[in-house]
Order: sequence, then structure tokens, then C-alpha cells
Amino acid sequence: MRIEIICTGDEVLTGKTVNTNFSHISQKLEDVGLAVRWGTIIGDDREALLDAFRLAAERADAVVVNGGLGPTVDDLSQEVAARAAGVDLVLDAAWLARMEEFFHRRSRVMPPNNRKQAMLPATAERLDNPVGTACGFALDIGKARFFFTPGVPREMRRMVEEQVVPRLLARSGLQTVIHLKRFHSYGLGESHVDALLAGIEALAPGGGVKLGFRAHYPQLETKLAVRGTGREDVRRKLDPVAAELRRRLGNFIIAEDDQTLEGVVLTALEQRGWPLALVETFTGGLVAARLAGLPGSEQVLRRAVVSRDLAQIAAALGEAGAAWAGAAGGTAAEAAAQAARRASGAALGLAVLVDVDEGEDRLEFGGTIALGIATADATASRRARLLGGRDWLRLGAVEMALDTLRRRLQGLPLDERTDFERV
Repeated sequence: MRIEIICTGDEVLTGKTVNTNFSHISQKLEDVGLAVRWGTIIGDDREALLDAFRLAAERADAVVVNGGLGPTVDDLSQEVAARAAGVDLVLDAAWLARMEEFFHRRSRVMPPNNRKQAMLPATAERLDNPVGTACGFALDIGKARFFFTPGVPREMRRMVEEQVVPRLLARSGLQTVIHLKRFHSYGLGESHVDALLAGIEALAPGGGVKLGFRAHYPQLETKLAVRGTGREDVRRKLDPVAAELRRRLGNFIIAEDDQTLEGVVLTALEQRGWPLALVETFTGGLVAARLAGLPGSEQVLRRAVVSRDLAQIAAALGEAGAAWAGAAGGTAAEAAAQAARRASGAALGLAVLVDVDEGEDRLEFGGTIALGIATADATASRRARLLGGRDWLRLGAVEMALDTLRRRLQGLPLDERTDFERV
């Protein structure tokens, strides 16, 4: 099936709004085995939209249109769709009633211009929007089936997931039982993982497993899209592939599916009953922030001391901080972690100390990360050097710190070298 995505809006065309909707829709379709052939961006112009719809109707089998379903004068998707299909716009009384109820529940009066959102092409099939007033719809234009979705991201995502993808799968004739298994790793580059997993798809009995990646430094998401005749068939195909993937990537897998690295760490701390104390320098409290936003973190995150000045950190830790003021490198990180633990009464201390290179205009800016981790009876450290811009270095240090916590809590070695480190 040849699929095109059309995104509308002057703000998208001019770059004032980053077009994350396209990437989300395309990725969702790719995850279920539906490849996107074309992507088009059109501004809020009637004739330009009409030309885009007619061109897509000639070359594509299915088209997903995003945006232009709002109540304002520059929202043109319904009008132009009706014109392209050669039909009239008609009032969908049921959707109008839904919108009026939507506003009533919020103790608001519906503005008159919202009525426009209930005007649909006469031949359209309505696509439900349970979280907003923009009514989606589908209709045929030429030989292609068009699916119109709202531009608001959370509304678009629900509609694509619940309304568009099932219809596209049914139209494609593909088996509709599809499962997406995701593995999140830290420390391995995409090309490295691709080489490590060579031939893994062939382990699925009867085939039906597709391997894919999505890199977002410093993590990598490895995806297994599994197609089968039913849940049991999907499980039969997935199990041997997933087991081999876990074996090949080993300790670098930090989480699976909807889990996050910080969520895995917080759960492990909760299970052990270990309060945590943190010391951060260059990372500016981002390690603490990753944990603090999670439910239950108030029971785990005991204290975080954040400063670029080591003397200020030592002073904040009081008598416990005096012991490490003169230490260096990994020794300093271990001592800082132990001091933070003692000063707060936590079971576990983590220190993230970063020595940043001087001269930010250098070709290879970077720094050395010293991580220290301490319990009442043991300390350990991890050192690494990263090259790149300030944001790259900061994010790398935060991720390495959380991964070091995970490894300590799971009893894994702390010093396995990552692809991002430099000698």
C-alpha cells in the first residue's frame, strides 16, 4: 500500500512549529508494517491544498492529512476535501451535539465559530475524537482513501492509534494482529547494535518479525514488530527473538516497552527500601529532576546538593563533607557520595562530578565524568571521558549516572565501556 502524509498549516511550512506530528504518524505506521512513500507540507492556502489533495489522490492508495480541522478561518481541510471529492459540506448534527456537551461539561458556552467543526463532506465517515472538538473524518478522493486528523498532538495520537491505523490495516489486507516489542539500551550506537543483531529476524518461526531502531542520544530504542494470526502466534514468533536479543545486548538493556531508565532505578530503590542522596556539579540537578518527577520519588530521594563549586558542596554537607574536600578524580566522587549519604542518613549516595575542558571554541569540546557510588559498607567509582558540546556532555553525564545506579542496584559491573567514551 502506497501511503502519503500531508501536514497543513502556515506555522508548519515556515518552521515556526516543529513538525513532530509527521514523525509520530510515520513511525506509528512503520511500526505496524505500513511504509510511508511521500510526505508533504502545505500552508493554509485553498488552491495549494486542493492541488496537494488531487496529486495525492493520483499516486497514493491512502493519505493521512494532519491539521486544518479547527474553528478558525485558516482551518480549511473540510472545505477543500469536499471540493476535491466533488461533494457538499453538510452538518453532522450528532457531532454538533457532542461539541455542545463538551463545552457544557466545562461550564462554558460554545463559540459560534466552533459549529464549523461539525461541517463534514457529505460522503465522509466520521472518526471519533474523545479528547477534543476537532472531528476527524475519512472519505474517498479519486482512487485514494483520505484520513483527516487534528493538528493538536494528543488528539492526533489518539485518533491515529484508535481510528486510522486499524482502518489502514484492514484496507491493506495485512494480518491485523501486530505486537510491537521495544528494548531501550544505553551506551551502544545504532550501527553497533545493528551488527550485534545481524540475522536475528530469522529466528522467528515462520518469519513475521521486523527489526527497527530509533536513536535518541544517548539511548537507542530497538523495536521488534511482530505480525501473526493471533496472540499465541505472535508470542511464538517473538519469544525466541526477544530472548536472543536480550542475550546479545546483555547488560546494556536498561528498560523494556514503556519503562524508563529513571523508572527502573526508582522501582529498584523502593524495593530495597534505600533512600538516595545525590551530589551534582555540571549536571545542574538533572539527575534529581529525572527521579523527582516520578510518583513515589518523595519516599526515595532524600537529598540533592547541586553546585558548580566543590567548596560549596562540601560546606552544604557539613562535617561529612570535610573528608573529601582535598580528594581528586574517582576518589573525590566516592568520598562525595559517602559524605552525601552520611549527611542525609540515606542508604545510598551518588556523586556526579564533571571536569569540563576549558575553551568552548575548541574543535572537540568535552569533559571527564567521575561518578561515585556509596553504601554504608562499600564505595565504587566510574570514570569516563566524553567529547561534544555542552548539552551533549551534560546529557551523557546524567544518563551515565542513572545507568550506574541501575547497575549497582541490579548487581551488574559498573565499568563496561560504552560507544560514546573516548580514551
